[in-house]
Amino acid sequence: MPRQMFPFFAALLALGLSACGGNTATLPGGGGSGASPAMGGSGAGGGATTSGTGGAGGPEIFREVPGEGAQGPLSTLVIYFDFDQSEIRSEYNEVLAAHGEYLSANGGGLLRLEGHADETGSREYNIGLGERRAQAVRRALLLQGAAAGQLTTVSYGEERPAVFGSDEEAYSLNRRVELVYRQLN
Repeated sequence: MPRQMFPFFAALLALGLSACGGNTATLPGGGGSGASPAMGGSGAGGGATTSGTGGAGGPEIFREVPGEGAQGPLSTLVIYFDFDQSEIRSEYNEVLAAHGEYLSANGGGLLRLEGHADETGSREYNIGLGERRAQAVRRALLLQGAAAGQLTTVSYGEERPAVFGSDEEAYSLNRRVELVYRQLN
């Protein structure tokens, strides 16, 4: 599919999802994809929230740490990676330690680790790379005290970019794992 068609299909998808009702989202800057550098990539606050329950009364979804507004390392909910790498940068050690400790202290907390990649490489390769990134974050959280049952992983590969574009800046923002909290009802 030509790249020029992505904005059209993205708008069509957004229109379809808004017609479905259900969960509500408040995102920084008034919208966009739920994955934004403002959600914590460089120590910025996690002001974006998505809350509500699933159609079957499932867990609530939080695009922030549930509870009293996280500060410090807990406010970082996006872990960025270097090109074609799944090793966690040392700058995220404190962040992952804080999230691991939070999960250890809050047994009802669940965390979905969403792995992503930029658009370079094949779709199959990028799905695998997103999975390796999510698994690397999972292993780090387990070492910090999180329980295996609190963590799930999913890879979206290149399919859910945080930023559209074909330059290094866009690519670097799409090489990530997003931490999406859920709280059991």
